[in-house]
Parts: sequence; structure tokens; C-alpha cells
Amino acid sequence: MQSVNELRDIKFFENLSQEELDQLATISRKRRFSKGEVLFYEKDEPRFLTLLTDGILKVYKTDPKNNEIVLHRFNPKSLIAEMAVFEGVPYPASAAFETDGTVIEIDFIKFKENFLCSPDIAFAFFKSLTQKIKYLEDVIALNIVLDSTARVAKYICENEDALQMKHNQLAQYLHMTPETLSRVFKKFAKLGFIEKEGSSYTIKNHEALTILFE
Repeated sequence: MQSVNELRDIKFFENLSQEELDQLATISRKRRFSKGEVLFYEKDEPRFLTLLTDGILKVYKTDPKNNEIVLHRFNPKSLIAEMAVFEGVPYPASAAFETDGTVIEIDFIKFKENFLCSPDIAFAFFKSLTQKIKYLEDVIALNIVLDSTARVAKYICENEDALQMKHNQLAQYLHMTPETLSRVFKKFAKLGFIEKEGSSYTIKNHEALTILFE
């Protein structure tokens, strides 16, 4: 059974009464994972509403050549694959931890019966869904509309922490090869748009990078 105090600290449940938190705790459990462990595989049947409370979780698919295609990386505190759970369909992708992590799993059938009728809970649930739709729109724009140079420029301008990521990881996220990403970074550095500092980069000319994708 999940701790009531931990549930109270989660934004999704902050407006629940003590009685409701006690009830929620009886249908919840906490699970810890080590780096590299799989939370679920594509086509598994979902049974739980899953909330990531600690660590970084990647959601990915595997192509016919057994290459991983990363669809998204989740940070705490995020609902994971709630659409599959809500619709009662198999998970459309797999999920594995890139760091040690923790999730809270909630029996969805009992949650739906007892909590989804709450306006606050329903709003938080559907807000999470709309955020994922917006993210999907951004992914489509990033990977279909833009070429590799514009794609990298847009992503690092909007997510400067990406410059601290390992090249293999960032290339995976941008759906390109590490070699292509390295060529783009070298071009940007040569033009003075970014500058290498140790093992990472910093942006030196936001305006020039922005012109590449606007």
C-alpha cells in the first residue's frame, strides 16, 4: 500500500480529502527501478495508472533493424501512457528507465470508479493528455517539416539543457544518426553559433540559430 503522505505531496491529488487519500492509498503501490529496467513493453496490457515520481523514463519503439527510436523522455512528476490505460488498449511503445527511478501504480479500474468523477482529478488527467497532444504536434513539426540543421537549431534554442546531453542520446531524441548530429554541431561551432566548453556546448548566437528554423 502506498504512503498517504507521499500521495498528498503529488499535485494530481492535492485537493483530495484525508478520507479520499486513505482510500487511494489502498489501491496504490510504489515500485522502484534500477537504470535500464523496463517499466512495460509494447503490446503489454495496461492495468495501472502510472505516475513517475523519480528518475528519467524513456518511451521508445524498436524498428525492424532492432534500433531504438525514442519517442519521449519523461521527468517527474508525469503520468505515463494514460491514454492506453484509459482506452483499455495495449501499450503502443515500450518504456525503460535511463536512471534509477520510482513510480506509483494505481489500480485503474478502482480509480476510475471512485476518483475520475472528481472535477479536480478529471481536469488534471485530461490536462496531462492535452500536453501530450501538444508534444506530439511539436514532434511532427520538428521531425517532418524541418531538415536536420533546422531541427537541431530549433531544439537547442528551446531546450538549452540538451547541449549537456550525450551526442548519442540527443541524436536518438532528434531521430538522426550521431554522425549527422556531429556534423551539424561542427558547422554551428565553425559559424560561431555555439561554442564548445569541455564536453558540452553553449549557445553564442541565438538570433542566428533562430533564423534557421523560423
